[in-house]
Amino acid sequence: MKILHGVPASRGIAIGPAFLFKKTDIHFERNTIKNVAEELQRFESALEQAKLQVAGLIEKAKLKTDADTASIFQAHAMMLEDPDYLASIQELITVSNLNAEAATSDATEKYAGMLDAMEDKYLRARAADIRDIGMRLLHILLKVADFPTEGLDRPAILLAEELTPSDTISLDKKLVLGFCTSGGGPTAHVAILARELGLPAVVGIGSEIMDIQEMSLVMLDGDEGTLVVEPDPAAIEIKRAQSSRLTMKGNEAKKRAREKAVTKDGHRIEVVANIGSVESAATALDAGAEGVGLLRSEFLYLERTHLPDEEEQYQAYRAILDTFGDKPVILRTLDIGGDKELPYLTLAKEMNPFLGLRAIRLCLAKPEIFKPQLRAALRAGSERNLKLMFPMVATLAEVCSAKKILEECRQELLAEGLPVADHLEVGIMVEIPAAAITADYLAPEVDFFSIGTNDLSQYTMAADRTSSAVSGLANPFQPAVLRLIRDVSTAAHNHGKWVGMCGELAGEPLAIPLLIGLGLDELSMNPPAIPMAKQLLRNLTNDEARKVAEAVLRMKSPEEVRQWLESNSPL
Repeated sequence: MKILHGVPASRGIAIGPAFLFKKTDIHFERNTIKNVAEELQRFESALEQAKLQVAGLIEKAKLKTDADTASIFQAHAMMLEDPDYLASIQELITVSNLNAEAATSDATEKYAGMLDAMEDKYLRARAADIRDIGMRLLHILLKVADFPTEGLDRPAILLAEELTPSDTISLDKKLVLGFCTSGGGPTAHVAILARELGLPAVVGIGSEIMDIQEMSLVMLDGDEGTLVVEPDPAAIEIKRAQSSRLTMKGNEAKKRAREKAVTKDGHRIEVVANIGSVESAATALDAGAEGVGLLRSEFLYLERTHLPDEEEQYQAYRAILDTFGDKPVILRTLDIGGDKELPYLTLAKEMNPFLGLRAIRLCLAKPEIFKPQLRAALRAGSERNLKLMFPMVATLAEVCSAKKILEECRQELLAEGLPVADHLEVGIMVEIPAAAITADYLAPEVDFFSIGTNDLSQYTMAADRTSSAVSGLANPFQPAVLRLIRDVSTAAHNHGKWVGMCGELAGEPLAIPLLIGLGLDELSMNPPAIPMAKQLLRNLTNDEARKVAEAVLRMKSPEEVRQWLESNSPL
């Protein structure tokens, strides 16, 4: 029996034979062509087929997950429309007389190589997107298929050096029990898709998984982040019992999903959803969401070729608010920049866009983008329970400036005789350490805080949360991150304000007692996590939660924190 350790990416346990997915080696000849027009037509035909395939992936993602998750594939669709990339391929065909395969390969690698040389996460992600699209075009030109489950005729656990989002969304759950990759991180697109699909997954486990013998028995634990090769019968029995117990608890939790989450000593915790589309609103409500803790407004901006106008935004926000009735919906204003690029918005290239002009910084710099969204929100919030939240706040001046523009929009609408929200609560995302440290003087200027642990962890630890090389650092269980959460909660309550969390940690069952003990009043998570979170809260007391927090805050490493929480988990 051999145990390999990686990074937990998607909860669940799977036991079965190993199936190794190795990418097909692409071989083609470099030819000098004589008929340029014919070769350009071959490329154009492949390009159109690739566009259709990506459009199909977007629809498949919407069907299997939601429109928010489907936006992962928008980068691929955008790349197939990128004039510079396409022109470089066409130029190699027309000027250098290269065949389409060689031209596609050369242009792709040129662009990807330039971006790979950068250390910035956003640029690296673009390089991966270009390679993915280039490989798709080559497969079409060469008429070569490359499916992760090709040749698999029985349920198995997929082992791979890497999976692309395209690979992941295409996985057949009847054949794939779970998967494990040598690289990757828990917040990468592939991990997000695994959670949405309900597939156990472990990432960043190392290249040695590809040395595992095909069809040998393996045991995957997406909770602990382990892969056991040839487990002994006793270990299998323990895991099967654990899996059965979790399944039973999950089924019980789903039966009570629509009930409120009240601790055994009567403390009410609001359990709400993270959503990113009109379509996902109904899904969240069905899962038992008591409202929305994070409405990602980017869905209106990413899936189009032009800025949405005020009326388009109003209609979308109103549809979501109508779905939730009197339940609260927190709209996060536009969080563009960093890893999210708009093809129709020309922004100066930055060496490190995650520390540059993004989110509230971008909106304050471009009121022509910000004001239509605020006007739409104020109109949609009339006679509804809408709250507004500004992302990426670092200073008090940013809060005051954003509120000033909001008030200007209110007065404009009133002057125009349009209905507006009578009282719109305004909060901020706490995802920059500066905001956490100065929460005591930010609190009087806002109605609430919502902690974004994904970014708070990476900014606190100066570690890219998508990099497997530093995944141990970009960990919300880091003592420094937990202390910041405690301090934000204390500052909020000292000023009579409430504090929530909308990062990945909020939906982690292991963390829920700790988060309540740290003083959180609201937990916002992906809809599938809601029933279990509510069930855990109902079996908890405030005093027990405080004792968990007191014990954890004395610990000096994330490993110690996780081990202690696992050994004391009610699951």
